[in-house]
Amino acid sequence: MQLLTTALAVLAITELTSARTTPYWAKQHLLGDPAAAVKVKNPYQPGLKDKYDHKVDAVGDELDPLPYRNGKGASVLGPWNRERSRQNPDVVRPPTTDHGTLPNYRWSFADSHIRIEEGGWTRQTTIRELPTSKELAGVNMRLDMGVIRELHWHIQAEWAYVLEGKVRITALDTEGGNFVDDLEKGDLWYFPAGHPHSLQGLAPNGTEFLLIFDDGNFSEDSTFLLTDWLAHTPKSVLAENFRISPEVFEAIPEKEKYIFQGSLPGPMDKERAPLTNGVKKTELNFTHRLSQQEPLNTTGGQVRIADSKRNFHISKTVAAAHLTLNPGAMREMHWHPTADEWSFVISGRARVTIFASEGNARTQDYQAGDVGIVPRNMGHFIENLSDDEPVELLEIFRADEYTDFSLFDWMASTPRRMVAEHLFQGDKERSKKFLDAMEKGLDEVGTHDSIRKVPDDHYEGDEEAKEL
Repeated sequence: MQLLTTALAVLAITELTSARTTPYWAKQHLLGDPAAAVKVKNPYQPGLKDKYDHKVDAVGDELDPLPYRNGKGASVLGPWNRERSRQNPDVVRPPTTDHGTLPNYRWSFADSHIRIEEGGWTRQTTIRELPTSKELAGVNMRLDMGVIRELHWHIQAEWAYVLEGKVRITALDTEGGNFVDDLEKGDLWYFPAGHPHSLQGLAPNGTEFLLIFDDGNFSEDSTFLLTDWLAHTPKSVLAENFRISPEVFEAIPEKEKYIFQGSLPGPMDKERAPLTNGVKKTELNFTHRLSQQEPLNTTGGQVRIADSKRNFHISKTVAAAHLTLNPGAMREMHWHPTADEWSFVISGRARVTIFASEGNARTQDYQAGDVGIVPRNMGHFIENLSDDEPVELLEIFRADEYTDFSLFDWMASTPRRMVAEHLFQGDKERSKKFLDAMEKGLDEVGTHDSIRKVPDDHYEGDEEAKEL
């Protein structure tokens, strides 16, 4: 078997065998077989012991997490926020493998301040709300039907994912070319730094979207706004600039409009039409239909990748993956060598353990509307906590290309002797089981379905695990 020796810079063409036609980036191994999974009914009991630290869905099973673990801990006598504890049970009762004092990597948009405007609102998660969010910042924005996010531009580049509804965007390139497009749920846009643009809600309910900026220090309040600029420019200068009488500008707003109710736009073809002979259409494409992109379908879920190297060529500073993890599935243990991971959970519930070297690890739980950070090169996984509901999430990076390293592939591509002596020295039986599983799993990746399930005999012989 040919071993993986090339770097991830050639992700799109790397193959491990002649039969392995799946690009390396596509091997999002969403592991898991609900039928083989162990269900811990209630781990929050003084005498219960779970040496394998199985997942717990406190929300789905309506459990009240308490700080009991493997015979240690005690009940809670003082004030207790039950709902918050249910949302993050692995903080109340950390796995035995957690260690150290890693910072918080989780934030919920529900805790972000909301700026309410005419027909819309906005809230943000930046380095101020989440100090570990150093490379990217996120803004969640809502525009009702006809409501406009006024003409503006940013110091940072803007990447966006449409969460619901329909939105019309306009933009201008550096050559004076204009751009108009209508986007729906699952679509993307990207505006390079400094490119002026606008957004407007369409459809009966308008739109809601997630904005990503390629700097964790970004602030939505520091946007360059058209009305704000004109309000702080002498009207005599405006008159000279636009070659019109200064009295015309007595009617302009005295301060920024930011988000405001506008009239419904006409057909897009009409709005795309040049206003004068001096206006032209851009040759750039600021949008990408991610929802219409052919996904990698697996038994554990789906994945779609969008970056400047593969399909969204204008998006030079942001790369992303859209994942769906089926009930009982997980995104395998891996790490990203080029950028921090900024994740946003669209639906479902998941847990993530981050390994930070030097014996440090921390587990946290996520649900819809939560943001998670994983610093570059730190090992981690994403596990669906529910056996009934899928998890839908975005993995976003300040990079031009999506890259990762798989722990499974690393182990499977390393000489068997080397792996055995690292992990199972002196135990030939367990060593053989592990190495055979690696080889079998690597062969399965060569098929169209690149998902490896937990085998039916995963817990064979482990009666204690079965009883849990």
